[in-house]
Amino acid sequence: MSKKPMVILTGPTAVGKTALSIALAKRIDGAIISADSMQVYKHMDIGSAKIMPPEMQGIPHYLIDELEPSEEFHVVRFVELAKKYMQEIYAAGKIPIIVGGTGFYIQALLYDIDFTEQECDEEYRNRLEQLAREKGAETLHAMLREVDPKSAEAIHANNIKRVIRALEFYHLSGKKISEHNEKERQKDSPYKFAYFVLSDDREKLYANIDKRVDIMVERGLVEEVANLQKMGCHSGMVAMQGLGYKEILDYLDGKSTLGEAIYIIKRETRHFAKRQLTWFRRERDVIWLDKGLYQYEEEKILEKMLCILHEKGIK
Repeated sequence: MSKKPMVILTGPTAVGKTALSIALAKRIDGAIISADSMQVYKHMDIGSAKIMPPEMQGIPHYLIDELEPSEEFHVVRFVELAKKYMQEIYAAGKIPIIVGGTGFYIQALLYDIDFTEQECDEEYRNRLEQLAREKGAETLHAMLREVDPKSAEAIHANNIKRVIRALEFYHLSGKKISEHNEKERQKDSPYKFAYFVLSDDREKLYANIDKRVDIMVERGLVEEVANLQKMGCHSGMVAMQGLGYKEILDYLDGKSTLGEAIYIIKRETRHFAKRQLTWFRRERDVIWLDKGLYQYEEEKILEKMLCILHEKGIK
């Protein structure tokens, strides 16, 4: 059976994936599936830099504004929903374009990695959750660093759910989840794909991040988080662990000044972009698109992508 086509367009936060993805979708009759852990949530538009309907220019978008902030979104749910929407896209005679910066989600979908079969130990998990509440996220992260340094490097300390999952996997199997995932990654992809990573000069990227955070604040990020708080959202929710949201929650709770919150958002977003780039460098089969090499002209980048897709027999 011939493999179905899939295009991936990823890269660090604030690199310019959204505009390029729309241009690409128009040229190859594509539909976009968001691989973003925050844009999936309703009422969280500003802090997630969500693409809004007028910007979509008639291109179908999936996994945007799909869940309430109280719902959990994780890799298993992402793969399940993405596969469902891919069937719809293929049925409509279009090509799915996976767009977003969550490399873990992209990897799981591309190589059909199965995370559902892993056992769980409720009691152990509850113990770890309790420990995180009492002693903080860093304590758990230090435990992970001891047993699985590679996972500790890949998972941010604030992502308590994934830190716990990695510790639980080690606790149950005596094996490192990073090694398990590495083995799963050696699988062949069931898709005929092109995996593009858009990148930029680090200084330019960091300047874009700082500017974007300032724009978010101007557009009403504080008001957005205050409204979410009124709806009952709190820092214990997965949705509210997103960059920009937890920092503003701290400000609203009187734990920091607005200036401090903005400074932390910028710093953490820069760190996040750096981790994203490290992740993509480790991936196989990626095609790097350095904006500087194309004189920052979208049309030139697009032509290069179309040329590669043509060579691969995707469009």
